[in-house]
Amino acid sequence: MSLKIRPLVAEDLPQLQQIYTHHVLHGTGSWEWEPPSLVEMTDRAQAVQEKGLPYLVAESTEQIAGYAYASPYRLRAGYRFTLEDSVYLHPEFSKQGIGLLLLQELLSQCGALGYREMIAVIGDSANHASIRLHERAGFVEVGVFRNIGFKFGRFLDSVYMQAQLNAPENPAVSPYNIP
Repeated sequence: MSLKIRPLVAEDLPQLQQIYTHHVLHGTGSWEWEPPSLVEMTDRAQAVQEKGLPYLVAESTEQIAGYAYASPYRLRAGYRFTLEDSVYLHPEFSKQGIGLLLLQELLSQCGALGYREMIAVIGDSANHASIRLHERAGFVEVGVFRNIGFKFGRFLDSVYMQAQLNAPENPAVSPYNIP
């Protein structure tokens, strides 16, 4: 399989919306109950890109196999050195290492931008595939919030994992240069 990881372009958004819709309707990786419209997905992607953050797609033979992006972990100024990752795969492309390739590239690009930490907020402690993916990419579990979400008639845990992008004593970019 030929696979190319590249930045998102507007023409990708209908396929991304289909991938995300699948996860909203059939999984607990997202706690949304209703899939966002294409307009909403476009607005969300533009918000990420306007911040200068990576929004990546994995393309396989003219089809999007998955996507990953970084967003601010929290909006208050003190959190500006920390990002949160999101990774979603087309169901036909799961368990093929594509998620790891996307996540590794995302971590690399965010580190090069000077960010310090990446947080994974994994919906559902039973989402073993996402937990393993993040462990393989160097994340460690730092906490679990029990029963804080609700979807598909049951309460869900939220697993927090963390990966260091740049050591405090060796930042790629001065923290004062990050918006």
